[in-house]
Amino acid sequence: MRFAIAGGTGTVGHLVVEAARRPGHDTVVLSRATGVDLVTGDALVERLDGVDAVIDTSSTSTLNARASVAFFTAVTRNLLEAEQVAGAAHHVALSIVGADETAAGYYAGKAAQERLVAESGRGWTLLRTTQFHEFAAQTAGRSPVLGLRLVPAMRSQPVAAAEVADELVRLAAGAPQGLVPDLAGPAEERMADLVARYAEAVGLRGRIVEVPLPGATGKAMRGGALLPGPTARLGVQTFGEWLDGVARGRR
Repeated sequence: MRFAIAGGTGTVGHLVVEAARRPGHDTVVLSRATGVDLVTGDALVERLDGVDAVIDTSSTSTLNARASVAFFTAVTRNLLEAEQVAGAAHHVALSIVGADETAAGYYAGKAAQERLVAESGRGWTLLRTTQFHEFAAQTAGRSPVLGLRLVPAMRSQPVAAAEVADELVRLAAGAPQGLVPDLAGPAEERMADLVARYAEAVGLRGRIVEVPLPGATGKAMRGGALLPGPTARLGVQTFGEWLDGVARGRR
């Protein structure tokens, strides 16, 4: 089969490309690095020629609700419209557990994305996952403030990005299923603990300070709204196992 991966150079996207190529699928990477602007839609129809399914792993770094909604709305509409013109029959979208209920900050954009996909009238599959193990690394990598590394107070159940990638490829190779059961990691953790473990493993300096964020997003993080429900499927790789791999790669 031939898959187009939106955001195919990102944290999950590049792993989706690898997971699709292993069994012999053809891949088309949709990103600015390959000459495609997902926000404007330039060159999308041409790149989707002959594609069976589009896997959308696109993302933005903004935490602002309005900017997030603008980004995900533009990208999703452009992809859906280009798919219809090009004849791609299956749209697979990656979202976040709890985005539909939180709908604030970054999650507001994911909630908007979910609505557009569900209301598109096209063949679609939507997979919600918890944060990836890499989220702790991204948080730890932010510039310290007065020697302190500030981490949001957050309950999480992180999942391996590679396992998410494998699942997205599996879903794309099948028929559209609509909303599928969530995918989460094997154990609940506190984000501050994960960041501290990562920082120690890679030698980052600065005391880790857990900070409760204000507003609906902060409440959702602290209260467990971003944790999976009882019907979620659980991944295999623990954060500790992922971290061991990171440490080995630095030796």
